[in-house]
Amino acid sequence: MFRLFGFEVGVDLSFLLLASFLVWSLASGIFPMYFKDLSRAAYWWMGLAGMLGLFASIIFHEFCHSLVARRYGMEMRGITLFAFGGIAEMPDEPDCPLSEFLMAVAGPLASIGLSGALFGVNRLGQLTGWPVPVWGVVAYLMWLNFALAVFNLIPAFPLDGGRILRSGLWAIKGDIRRATRIASGFGKGFGIVLILLGLLVSVSGNIIGGVWYFLIGMFIRSAARMSYSRVVVRDALKGEQVQRFMNARPVTIDANLHLSDAVEDFFCRHHHKMFPVVSNGSLVGCITAEKVHAVARDKWADIEVSNVIEQCNAENTVDPAADALDVLTRMRNAGRTRLMVMDRNRLLGVLTLRDMLSFLALKSDLEGHGRPNVLNV
Repeated sequence: MFRLFGFEVGVDLSFLLLASFLVWSLASGIFPMYFKDLSRAAYWWMGLAGMLGLFASIIFHEFCHSLVARRYGMEMRGITLFAFGGIAEMPDEPDCPLSEFLMAVAGPLASIGLSGALFGVNRLGQLTGWPVPVWGVVAYLMWLNFALAVFNLIPAFPLDGGRILRSGLWAIKGDIRRATRIASGFGKGFGIVLILLGLLVSVSGNIIGGVWYFLIGMFIRSAARMSYSRVVVRDALKGEQVQRFMNARPVTIDANLHLSDAVEDFFCRHHHKMFPVVSNGSLVGCITAEKVHAVARDKWADIEVSNVIEQCNAENTVDPAADALDVLTRMRNAGRTRLMVMDRNRLLGVLTLRDMLSFLALKSDLEGHGRPNVLNV
């Protein structure tokens, strides 16, 4: 949507659904309950203002996280709002417990500070005779920010309170993986409590409230599990280069081969979605299942591989010394399972997602950890 002090701020489509629901619930339920005898239009304007205030409050909360993270040298990609709040996107873990603690506590402190400021504005508005809809929205945002701070301080990873808990465990035990496992256990437990609470609230008659408790519980439980998997994967791949995982004797396809032969002799036989393509012993690109699919089947016998190759570029090639974790994240984001490993214009091998998964699974089994979910890196 926009940039704020170098941070990109984006909105997931799920947040738009939340925004619509919030405007409706504020205009038809919450504001009429606390502020009587206003016009229907006033309630809808208050609902819209309350939703925008929530939008600004979450950005402010996450922005303070990001500022502290930047201060301690942590890369922050941006801030994204989604149905259950916001997240400051951090591609790597903090380098020490102190930076983790300060980054985590910054958000709740910012929300409490904003709540206090809004309290002063609200009192000023009531004393000077501001219209009820105006100071009413300010009062709502005051309590909203206070609730946002309190909820985030619950010691359930990956909430801010869970990160504060992890920083303390990390400082005591000296092991971020063990600290994450314990903190994420609290997060999964809290998620289960919310799920059960949602079922109880639904049975008691408040179906909408119960659904929200249930969904938030599911999200926190899933996020806690993914956060631990991310730490396990990063620890396993720390300092590894992709050349350790590549197949140094990859199957290649000749550029002069017809597509029908390539499909029959290579795609169907080896079950790969991408093959390097060579001409006179030199690499000229690669051919993918998507490229073949784009050609009509009755044309396969007449078209050579050279006519549908994908040129070597930054999306399908990787340097042998590249960091394995960075490449794994890149493969996940691009939806690719195979990359060509190249040194200048020379093909050294092929890196596959399957080989990296096998390494991670083996290392986790040897060290006695649960198998990580690589898709959550």
